Amino acid sequence: MDNLTSTKMNDGNYIPNIGLGTLGIRGIQGVNQITTAINNGFRHLDTSTNYDSEGAVGEAVKRSSINREDLFITSKLPGKYHHHDDALKMLQESLLRMNLDYLDLYLIHWPLPKRNNYVEAWQALIEAQKLGLVKSIGVANFEKEHLDKLIQETGVVPAINQNELHPYWPQPELIETNHKLGIVQEAWSPLMRGRSGNELTDPAIIKIAKKHNKNVGQIILRWLLQQDVVPVVKAASPEHQRANLSIRDFILSEEEMNILSSLAKKGGRIDGQDPNEYEEFV
Repeated sequence: MDNLTSTKMNDGNYIPNIGLGTLGIRGIQGVNQITTAINNGFRHLDTSTNYDSEGAVGEAVKRSSINREDLFITSKLPGKYHHHDDALKMLQESLLRMNLDYLDLYLIHWPLPKRNNYVEAWQALIEAQKLGLVKSIGVANFEKEHLDKLIQETGVVPAINQNELHPYWPQPELIETNHKLGIVQEAWSPLMRGRSGNELTDPAIIKIAKKHNKNVGQIILRWLLQQDVVPVVKAASPEHQRANLSIRDFILSEEEMNILSSLAKKGGRIDGQDPNEYEEFV
């Protein structure tokens, strides 16, 4: 992986600059969709135990002609397994489900601060990395206070923080926090899962897309890349997969970047999932 298509993390490993999200991509149909994505150029596959797509990802990797070391596979720890021994076993279970010897990245899926076990979970991930079960470790949906606590209590800075980021929920302060800490910022559901009335039909973004002869999704993904954010985007059809990868042949102006960033909405989260309140497994 080179630095034109990937980003170096604080542990020295590299992550491809765009990932394939697999939420809702399951079964044999899911295997075929993920296999097609790999054939179309995706090398970064993002799954989770809670997505129920680990099996499909593992089978697609098995069927692929791409060498395992050229693929970057992420999975995530469910909240009910935040205790140390449970976390280690769950990571091993994920490897067994995917028939893999190691993961490239493993994330704590949600902090669940009301339960306050995420430091224990992080200590388990640190151990898993030392054992060679995973190359890089990180978190998802962590706010500044959660990151500060992890770092203060363990001394280990996450390589990644994956958060909800899109024009209606741009979170510039969180992006700045992650970058200052040396954490690579990832974005989940950057296209708002294709929900009706979302940013894909926003007139301001459509205008920019027409100017660049691109679709709205490509404009949003480019907006993220120019903020040094790694988008993780779901794309089931071959056409959308190829389009999502075709975002390096144009540049958004500063004015266009500002327009996209100005579209923030109060309560702009897709499902209102506040990391300080959200109970992942209830």
